[in-house]
Amino acid sequence: MDTSLGLRERKKLRTRRTLIETGLRLFAENGYDATTVADICAAAELSPATFFAYFPAKEDLVFADQPERVAAMREIIAARRPGEPLREVLMRGMDRLAVSEQWSIPPDDELVAIRARLIATEPALRAVALRRLFDVQREWADALAEAFPDELDELGAHAVIGSVVGAVIGVALANLRRGDAALPMPEAVTRAAEAAMAGLPPAVR
Repeated sequence: MDTSLGLRERKKLRTRRTLIETGLRLFAENGYDATTVADICAAAELSPATFFAYFPAKEDLVFADQPERVAAMREIIAARRPGEPLREVLMRGMDRLAVSEQWSIPPDDELVAIRARLIATEPALRAVALRRLFDVQREWADALAEAFPDELDELGAHAVIGSVVGAVIGVALANLRRGDAALPMPEAVTRAAEAAMAGLPPAVR
């Protein structure tokens, strides 16, 4: 936790973390649909009002880090330096997403594996994950098309983002299935992004 934050902010981060960890573990133990907000609050010893101050709904707890990651990548794309190649911009973004400890659920956190198993086994969460994935790709593709107007049109931007995001998700899930033989997640994500970028036409790299 960032020690430069004030006491109040650190307390809010601890409360948020408690809700995320408690919720994901209860979903894994009892099922997503069967676990209520009241169950999470009782286990975390927090009130429902506190829960809803942090998360509008259960699904927002599961994907607590998504808004942070979406905003971070958009910021990096928008800050493209003049003449900076597409590959460098995207790899800089992927590096930040893979290694930063600022996320609600860091890349190497055990909760990542718990969430992945939930999405794989809970039909309701699979549908939510797919919808949110489309939203993420649309936001990043729009940012990419705006940052690279001479290199990419709307369709090209979506193709690039789809290639990179698809590779990263596929490799991350495969890496989690390796158990004790898994690579550190930042390394796996970087390898996936590099492989996806290598497969793009030279004109847009």
